[in-house]
Amino acid sequence: MSTATAVRLAPPALDLDARLALVEAAMSVRLAEAAVAFEVNTAHLPGADPIPHIAEAPLLEPAATPSPYRTPLADLLHRARLRIEIDGWCRDAAFDEAGAVCPIQAIRVEARGDRDLAHDACVTLLDAIQDQFGDAETIPSWNAQQTSAGPVLAAFDRATHRAHARNR
Repeated sequence: MSTATAVRLAPPALDLDARLALVEAAMSVRLAEAAVAFEVNTAHLPGADPIPHIAEAPLLEPAATPSPYRTPLADLLHRARLRIEIDGWCRDAAFDEAGAVCPIQAIRVEARGDRDLAHDACVTLLDAIQDQFGDAETIPSWNAQQTSAGPVLAAFDRATHRAHARNR
């Protein structure tokens, strides 16, 4: 009988991008599990409308807790991220029949008519996306390539932190 001795090596030091990629992968799994766990079919309920009416649905406000960001751009990016979490993520359109939104639509909704701030948020988000994915030409083209909301939420996080660090 032989015994094997396990040698424990220290894990390699990970840079920020590697750590973000690991967190993104973990969050993608959590989001997928949460989506399966909370899926509710209301079609069988009496009086349930099988076709949702987006125009009639009130816009839900992001969490009642105050934003941790005090600068306008970082605050807007944070609220847009929350909007995607609340309404859902849409890949191939500005919004879908269920009310899910794409990143640009989330920014537009949360900018509340401030076109300059919305533009700055889109530029900051695209910069954060291109830092991670150099081949991304536009937010919509990159968004259409994603298979889950995880990378989109992570891009919003990077953009928000960038805006906060720049005091914008």
